[in-house]
Amino acid sequence: MKEVKMQNSLPLSDCRVKKTELLINRLHASLHGIVLLALFYYRLTSLTQIIINKDTTLLLPHILILISELILSFIWVLSQASQWKPVIRKAYPERLPEDEKLPPIDVFICTADLNKEPCLEVMNTVKSAMALDYPPDKLHVYLSDDGGSVATFQAIKQAWKFSKLWVPFCRKI
Repeated sequence: MKEVKMQNSLPLSDCRVKKTELLINRLHASLHGIVLLALFYYRLTSLTQIIINKDTTLLLPHILILISELILSFIWVLSQASQWKPVIRKAYPERLPEDEKLPPIDVFICTADLNKEPCLEVMNTVKSAMALDYPPDKLHVYLSDDGGSVATFQAIKQAWKFSKLWVPFCRKI
């Protein structure tokens, strides 16, 4: 179990394994895996029989079904990662050190295409990052525009003007 610690202090978070759910999930995943292996064995043996008998009318449907089952099984295997070891996490924000002892952080916001990432959404992200509950002298927000858009440049200027009013308001709350 990995814990986040500050020097000479209590842990900032705690992580515990749900043992009952762990056992149930692993048993279910194992049984499901065995059934999938049996299904693939059946599909492959029936496919070889179709090839041996040279029954071309059944070949394409069986191949398509096998491919779809392989894809869905792969997706199922990927979804098991979060269920293999279920945990309960608890954070203790009251154990955070004073503002003077907090490390400086950098927030990088990347954008490239105005069509996929409208300026309004990007600027809302920038303003939200600037309004984080963190000491202002230790928080640095960077916007990287890989597309080099003039519209993004104008939007960041407007967001900066707005944030001079908005961020102090957020800090008062």
